[in-house]
Amino acid sequence: MNDFKIATRDDVATSIPRVLRVSAALSWRALVILGALYVLGLIVGRIYVVVIPVAIALLLAALLAPVVSALARRRVPRALATALVLIGGLAVVGGVLTFVINAFIQGFPDLQRQVIASLNQLRDWLASGPLHINEQQINQYLSQAQEWLAANQAALTSGALSTATTFGNFLTGLVLALFTLIYFLYDGRRVWLFVIRLVPQAARHRVDVAGCRGFDSLVGFVRATALVAVVDALGIGLGLMFLGVPLAIPLAALVFLGGFVPIVGAVASGAVAVLVALVTKGPIIALVVVGIVLAVQQLEGNVLQPLILGRAVRIHALGVVLAISIGLVISGIVGALLAVPLVAVLNSAIRSLTAPEEELEVPAPTDREAAEPPTEEAETPPDEKPNGAPADSPSNSEV
Repeated sequence: MNDFKIATRDDVATSIPRVLRVSAALSWRALVILGALYVLGLIVGRIYVVVIPVAIALLLAALLAPVVSALARRRVPRALATALVLIGGLAVVGGVLTFVINAFIQGFPDLQRQVIASLNQLRDWLASGPLHINEQQINQYLSQAQEWLAANQAALTSGALSTATTFGNFLTGLVLALFTLIYFLYDGRRVWLFVIRLVPQAARHRVDVAGCRGFDSLVGFVRATALVAVVDALGIGLGLMFLGVPLAIPLAALVFLGGFVPIVGAVASGAVAVLVALVTKGPIIALVVVGIVLAVQQLEGNVLQPLILGRAVRIHALGVVLAISIGLVISGIVGALLAVPLVAVLNSAIRSLTAPEEELEVPAPTDREAAEPPTEEAETPPDEKPNGAPADSPSNSEV
């Protein structure tokens, strides 16, 4: 019987195959991470009305912060620089929207006439073409459509009410995003210093560098995306104007907005331009518009994206597509818009968090530094820096 006893020095764990022990360790750690992400997703889902405006404000801050910093380095007071940039940005956005809306209003009657003419041509083709659908059948289909609208009037009304509620949430989010953007531009560095106080002091310098590099990556992403969107809008808009397609300017503005959702946005906005050309100008012009859209997208995908966006974000095209797809499934259009910048920030931040100590030099202060040194330095002992770095490392006023 003693031959079957396990000796006290034997460890039961060592009797389990190594591959099983490693797999079990990885599995329970993966489950913990997935559980934490699930809980975080639930929290974000509950407060999405706050999270989305703050995220949009951060994107706008990445676009406008370099201008504020440039003015601050030229001895313009930080508050005045923030006010000038905000007022100028709002004026530009308001002017563009006014121009686009006026162009749409002026072009809508022509569009309406051409759509009616196209529908009449379609009705004639259905009656005299290979389908041989007579006038009675067409009127029957129209009557069925009217009956469907009457039967679903309650659902459409409730949808309109929910749209009104959504519009109210939009206004609330817009105000919140504006106030958040003001504080990001005016006092963003101090806000970040306050946040990293939650991190243990030994790791604070590394987290500070990771956050700065992540924000620099976000700045590069926003700049590159805006430039690519401008090129897309100019290429497709000029092509539509040359072909005489109605609402060329609003469609170019739609292409510009769609350009901020890489790959997917360009395809969707280009499809809308092709549809308008098909309805108003016929299939030949629509095919020409398809050629223009494809040419612009080839220029974007083969030249602009690798040259500009690839250097700024450093994410493979497959990663961009997967990020957009996941964001679209989780949060719709907003998720697709925020997916790629989130991946870009996480990519740079995680690289910095896992980098060797000698590579943790704080990035140049071009787009993040406030004009004034942080007030936390006055409360910091002389032998300790606010970011948790040793006394001989760069201070936050140099970051």
